[in-house]
Amino acid sequence: MRQRTTAGAKLKKGEFTKNIKRLVLFMRPYYPAIIISLIFTAASTVISIFAPQILSDLVNVITASFIPPVSPVDMGELGRFAVILIVFYVCNALCTYVSGFIMTTVSQKMSKGLRTEISEKITRVPLKYCDAHPYGDTLSRVTNDVDTIGNSMQQAVTMVIQSVFLFAGVLIAMFVSCWQLALTVLLIVPFMAVLLLVIMKFSQPQFRKQQDELAVLNGKVEENYSGQLVIKAFNAEKRTGADFERSNARLKKATFLSQALSGIMQPAMTFISYFAYAAVCVVAGVMISDPASGVTFGTLSAFLVYVNLFQSPLSQIAQAANVLQSAAAAGGRVFDFLEEEELSDETGKEYKLTDGVRGEVEFRHVRFGYDDSRVIIPDFSAKVRPGWKVAIVGPTGAGKTTMVNLLMRFYEVNGGDILIDGVSVKDMPRAEVHDLFGMVLQDTWMFEGTLRDNIVYSKQATEEELKKACDAAGITHYIATQPGGLDHYVENGDEISGGQKQLITIARAMIENAPMLILDEATSNVDTRTEELIQTAMDNLTRGRTSFVIAHRLSTIKNADLILVMSDGNIVEQGTHEELIAKNGFYAGLYNSQFAGE
Repeated sequence: MRQRTTAGAKLKKGEFTKNIKRLVLFMRPYYPAIIISLIFTAASTVISIFAPQILSDLVNVITASFIPPVSPVDMGELGRFAVILIVFYVCNALCTYVSGFIMTTVSQKMSKGLRTEISEKITRVPLKYCDAHPYGDTLSRVTNDVDTIGNSMQQAVTMVIQSVFLFAGVLIAMFVSCWQLALTVLLIVPFMAVLLLVIMKFSQPQFRKQQDELAVLNGKVEENYSGQLVIKAFNAEKRTGADFERSNARLKKATFLSQALSGIMQPAMTFISYFAYAAVCVVAGVMISDPASGVTFGTLSAFLVYVNLFQSPLSQIAQAANVLQSAAAAGGRVFDFLEEEELSDETGKEYKLTDGVRGEVEFRHVRFGYDDSRVIIPDFSAKVRPGWKVAIVGPTGAGKTTMVNLLMRFYEVNGGDILIDGVSVKDMPRAEVHDLFGMVLQDTWMFEGTLRDNIVYSKQATEEELKKACDAAGITHYIATQPGGLDHYVENGDEISGGQKQLITIARAMIENAPMLILDEATSNVDTRTEELIQTAMDNLTRGRTSFVIAHRLSTIKNADLILVMSDGNIVEQGTHEELIAKNGFYAGLYNSQFAGE
């Protein structure tokens, strides 16, 4: 069982800054669009700053009529200021919309780019990464984390830039209007800054933990969904339900702590800003009573708007900090994956076996371990002649499948070498090695699409070739019973039996028509009668091709040209079936015990 990790509990110092820098660098292609968006944001901010001055003039026009001697309100002047104010706010709305539209486009393109990079990265990471990480964790990075980044950056970039422009502009406008009242408002800034830093320090680890726990929960959902048959068969609903609830509770706790801590920012800053309102009213009241100060009711009206505008960027910065924390946490997980170790670069490496493949394979003192403490194969040597059918048998954990994985270069050997027609697989591009083999695995795999798509897969095949492959695999009758035949659409393969899936994958290998074959317990999911049919088809398929057959049913490999008997990563015996039975050794013991059990 993989160990559950929660990196949020061990957040490294400076990770927030590091992850934000990563995101900023990734957004480099979108800088021109972002700059255009920022220009509209700046225009909207400038309009917001000048609007209170128009409001001040409008209020002064109204209040002037009440100053002795009382006179009627100048409706022409009042109408002119009202129209200007309306035009200002309409332009403000348009600029805000255009800026938001551009940033939405940028965020969606950015999300698409991240998903594309993750998808391409999956093809470049070695299998050992897949062995060490749950499927749900990687799935969560592609979906939840990328969505979080896209939505967060869309909001945060606009909010931060708008807040900076608005903060600077309002500050200048306040000092131009009345420097005494401006200084009064500035008294709240230190309190807000300290509050922002303290809350971020405690909430950021919880945001990272929230993303990690969400990945764990996604893994549980995927595991429970794909394993429903086993869960029901063993009446394990309560156990899996309880396990899910524990993960759900951890996610709830992490989400609650992150949102509760970050949620303090907005109300706390609003509370502090109320003191600014009160202070401005008191100071302005004193100054209005002194005509020499030049402060009027219009000045006070404008300043109350400025206080609200001044509080707005600070609140937006607090909100942006929350959003950026989510983006940083999700971005850390995405970029950690994108920076994972990759398969070695093979750019420029040319195909070696361009003059045809004979199918001679040699394992020369192969040594392999998944890590230094787990050596699976200490010293493996064997030579296979072209056209041989080689059976690899042995108890569970003997290293049979590992040998095939090394042969296909799914893993790299730690020592020794594997040669095909005298050429080291290390010198061949992986694509060439993969092209040399057709594979039928014990774990069948089908994707969404028609039966035809699943059989042909990545190759081109004529109808005649397809028919021959289906006949040879014994799948023709099954296909004929399906609505649409080969064009029958398969949603996820769950409605197809395990045996039929195995037959479809065998037909897929026949279409591949590779010069060599790997059959990993290819008949494990079919009945005895079907096994006999498949065995005949396999004999025809393997004729003239070097083939490696991993089998637990020893009756299926009696006609093998060479049987390699493995135990603890070593070949303990080798020879034909008759030779090994005559030796009465390890293989004979396996063979006799199997038939005794039957």
